[in-house]
Amino acid sequence: MMISAVRYFIAFPLILLWAGVRLIGAALIRHPHRPGGIYDRSARDFGTSLMRSSRVKAVVQGREHLDPNRPCVYIVNHSSFIDIWALLEELPGTVRFVFKAELTRVPVLGQALLAARHIRINRQSRSAAFAAYDEAAKSVQAGISAIVFPEGTRSPDGKLTAFKKGPFVLAIAAGVPVVPILIEGAFELMPGGALYPRPGTVTLRVGAPIQTTGMSYHDRDRLAVETTAALEAMAPLVSRTSTPSTHPGSDGS
Repeated sequence: MMISAVRYFIAFPLILLWAGVRLIGAALIRHPHRPGGIYDRSARDFGTSLMRSSRVKAVVQGREHLDPNRPCVYIVNHSSFIDIWALLEELPGTVRFVFKAELTRVPVLGQALLAARHIRINRQSRSAAFAAYDEAAKSVQAGISAIVFPEGTRSPDGKLTAFKKGPFVLAIAAGVPVVPILIEGAFELMPGGALYPRPGTVTLRVGAPIQTTGMSYHDRDRLAVETTAALEAMAPLVSRTSTPSTHPGSDGS
């Protein structure tokens, strides 16, 4: 495990700095945003580099539901930092995360997120959050797929927790499908509180798109319930039981 820790502590800051410089530099020279351009490539390279350096492999089930030419809102469970890396590596097309505004204060990372036009949400203000989702809907309509962790933060035990409604308002406002993705195995490799990941495999289970055509703001609860059911159906154990982590780098939180 010591080798895994040393490898991660060296690789992570270097990969973050490399990706951040690429993105911030591209923004400074006003490099255009276009499908497959430097902003898309940098994000994918960031995820792939961290997965490989950490010796973590992703297996995708339901890849036929991933359409690079159809913008959507990906609704994903969140229990580990590895979730982010795997999604960046595997999701096709132009994708952007919906992220909490506090991350903009993190050196390099915050500037890189803004440079790549990821979607910032102020979770401290309900009205500001919904306004940001309305603005994000325009980006999705323009062809960008949004990745949202509807639980709002990492699960403390690997199980699904209650979903916030904003992500479903986003999908309805944009008029695009919701694509549920359930990630298994990431919590066991790097739970909250772990300082570094263990080598291993994570599985991304991609569900069939859930259409939002004809839905309005008042249908957000129904869409949330339908999406939750789809995720639970893909892996019932994630919503009902959880094995305590034995990760040596975890503080148990």
